[in-house]
Amino acid sequence: MNRRVRRKLARKSKGNVVQSSFPEVQDEVLDLETQRQGVVDWKCLPDDTVIQLLSCLSYRDRASLSSTCKTWRSLGSSPCLWSSLDLRSHRFDAGMASSLAPRCVHLQKLRFRGAESADAIIHLRARNLRELSGDYCRKITDATLSVIVARHEFLESLQLGPDFCERISSDAIKAIAHCCPKLNKLRLSGIRDVNADAINALAKHCSKLTDIGFIDCLNVDEVALGNVLSVRFLSVAGTSSMKWGVVSHLWHKLPNLIGLDVSRTDIGPSALLRMLSLSQNLRVLIALSCPILEEDTSFSASKYKSKLLISLRTDIFKGLASLFFDNTKRGKNVFLDWRTSKNNDKDLNEIIPWLEWMLSHTLLRSAENPQQGLDSFWVEQGGALLLSLMQSSQEDVQERAATGLATFVVIDDENASIDCGRAEAVMRDGGIRLLLGLAKSWREGLQSEAAKAIANLSVNANVAKAVAEEGGIEILAGLARSMNKLVAEEAAGGLWNLSVGEEHKGAIAEAGGIQALVDLIFKWSSSGDGVLERAAGALANLAADDKCSTEVATAGGVHALVMLARNCKFEGVQEQAARALANLAAHGDSNSNNAAVGQEAGALEALVQLTRSPHEGVRQEAAGALWNLSFDDRNREAIAAAGGVQALVALAQACANASPGLQERAAGALWGLSVSETNSALINQTSTYLSLVNAEYWQSYPSPALQRTCLWQFCAFLEIEVMTFDSYTTCWIDRLQKVSGKCDGLAKSKE
Repeated sequence: MNRRVRRKLARKSKGNVVQSSFPEVQDEVLDLETQRQGVVDWKCLPDDTVIQLLSCLSYRDRASLSSTCKTWRSLGSSPCLWSSLDLRSHRFDAGMASSLAPRCVHLQKLRFRGAESADAIIHLRARNLRELSGDYCRKITDATLSVIVARHEFLESLQLGPDFCERISSDAIKAIAHCCPKLNKLRLSGIRDVNADAINALAKHCSKLTDIGFIDCLNVDEVALGNVLSVRFLSVAGTSSMKWGVVSHLWHKLPNLIGLDVSRTDIGPSALLRMLSLSQNLRVLIALSCPILEEDTSFSASKYKSKLLISLRTDIFKGLASLFFDNTKRGKNVFLDWRTSKNNDKDLNEIIPWLEWMLSHTLLRSAENPQQGLDSFWVEQGGALLLSLMQSSQEDVQERAATGLATFVVIDDENASIDCGRAEAVMRDGGIRLLLGLAKSWREGLQSEAAKAIANLSVNANVAKAVAEEGGIEILAGLARSMNKLVAEEAAGGLWNLSVGEEHKGAIAEAGGIQALVDLIFKWSSSGDGVLERAAGALANLAADDKCSTEVATAGGVHALVMLARNCKFEGVQEQAARALANLAAHGDSNSNNAAVGQEAGALEALVQLTRSPHEGVRQEAAGALWNLSFDDRNREAIAAAGGVQALVALAQACANASPGLQERAAGALWGLSVSETNSALINQTSTYLSLVNAEYWQSYPSPALQRTCLWQFCAFLEIEVMTFDSYTTCWIDRLQKVSGKCDGLAKSKE
């Protein structure tokens, strides 16, 4: 058996220690003794083991673990742990940058999010930075970007996007050219104008620039791009106002161009064919979602066998296989097959990462802006492409592919409607297992995007079942405990959708999901409307199950939900919190739960206040909660004392044109309160309620509950003897018809 040499830590001792002739053996004997005693001394772990352990943690957990002792603090500052940093999930300002600076001396790769983070980058003092990537860049200015590149002259890669860089102009691009002579890759999204001076500066000062992307720009100087002779990969995807005649006559002369992306542009067949026929070294041309090209049914590029055209009308997997393996083998794992094969083609080593990046970007853009007539593409090729890209070695490609899967299945996000055909195509191609694998990554960016995709796909019952069978509930419950709000939010969304299925509620409880959701509310109570709505929505679904409802109450759910109903101003959170309280009051140990909700400080007052909300969904759920709570004697009087009778009467009067659900809950709550003689008298004395009990109106209400309540109150109003109420209205209709002749007159006289 091979032995591994372990690095040792020097330890101080008060006395002289005689070392054994075999310190390795001695350490192993001590280790065995320690194991026999059932105790592990973590301080005695080899240095390389500790470093490997730290490398598998998120930055937050890495910093926390490093603070446990002096030795680990030293190991936690090892340069190999800080060569790459992803700050997108964290608030990154000048103060944090200064605290991180001592560890970032050797930082080479940095990902950030937003203008505040961009402003703070210079405080890291990472002069050896090689790669910089940022998103949410709309507010980043020329001045900020110019300062960043001036402080990081060794930059080799700069990517900003995919959202638009609206405040960056050609002046900043010229600064990049002058400050970063080693630049190899430049990808910018949404620049208003990239003029000739900026592009010519890149051509003059950045001799190593081989990868250029001016994506979704409004104007790019085509002639100047023809001067960047070093370029090997060029993307103008989504860029408008391109003069394709000029492009086709100039760019084919670029001596090193092997990859070109013109997706989502108005390029036509003639310009495309000219590029394919005249460009000597061009091997890949991506032209996805190009309307003019797709309208020409006679267009064909089949005669250019040595060049790959990727469009909506081509067999993309067949083309990729032909490019990579020089055969026509069909398969949906061509990228993975290539990575596992022994291939010494230098061009392909560069083409494949570029292809993956550009395809993931274009597919996500197409999913975000759906076009008519793409259903067959998404089911037959698009979904499988995204799954293939999820297995990329590039983290940003994996994230975009997962986001694309989360997006392309959605038909109507407001009503949680998805395309079942697309969702089940993802499931058939093994997508659930792939997504759950990404969700288990230590990288928080992958966790959140994978959880988002799982959540959206789980709207489909068949997919939800597959997620549960693959262990997805345990994974999502674990992610819901994340300290990262974005991760926790998407995980809570997944549990919300899965909790719709009765068969999954118990599994969520067993996985600790209920406690995790309750904890989320307390953790993010002062911020994060998205995570609060999802957590409350999931708890509302779970509370509709008797066993889970009891567990929600036991886990502190009543206090958490009442806190949301009282303090949160976001309508989605209010609606789900009220719905959850309504379900708690009606399920589980209903007597116990009902009393617990009613006796929670401020609960009834908050629900009464929510019946006055401008949003119908909030009013409906609040009225439903009051209805369920009114079955408890103590709650009935407390609701009335909180102004509930007046609020519900006003709600009932105003909901004649509202949804049947709101009508039913408003009437039901009044019905429940009217069991009390005091409340019934108060209801009858409220003049605004007379329109409801007038015989001319009660039959116009579609809700049976509202009809029953109107009949109950009308009989009481006419001083007709009220018999035991049941769920049928026939007897009430008969009694009312017998006295219908005097109804109107009595109503008017009492009014």
